[in-house]
Amino acid sequence: MTRAGLTRGVFALARTKRKRFIWCAWWTGEPTAKPFRAPDAWGGGAFTREEAQVLAERAAGRPLTPIDDHWAGAWKRSLAGLEPFPKQRVRAPTTSTDPYVLLGLTSTATVEEVKRAFRARALAHHPDQGGSADEFMATKRAYDAIIKRRHGRAR
Repeated sequence: MTRAGLTRGVFALARTKRKRFIWCAWWTGEPTAKPFRAPDAWGGGAFTREEAQVLAERAAGRPLTPIDDHWAGAWKRSLAGLEPFPKQRVRAPTTSTDPYVLLGLTSTATVEEVKRAFRARALAHHPDQGGSADEFMATKRAYDAIIKRRHGRAR
């Protein structure tokens, strides 16, 4: 046993928007999910994983063992005022997987008819207009699938 009764100190890393690393170190107890246990020390700005590890070990005053990096990501989300571990959204299944049926078209519809049907359905189901995000995304996927089939690539 070492100080505070923990047999090992641990650290985790996460990438930042600027392609640097944020490090989180725990040495008085390992991180927990519920309730989320904040790190004993953390910092950012390291350019490499090795540099981040050196900074974390310097803060802890001893060698640290790496753990799963999702812990540092959880701390980063906490700092942003978000849930450390967001719940996974389950997408509602659409009633039809055929993109033409979803847009209310036949397979002989012209590109202009496809665009017109997409715009009308997108406006009706857009989340900013009170619609469902899942329905809007299904509409967008259907439009993209038709255009990809027609042109051989997504637009």
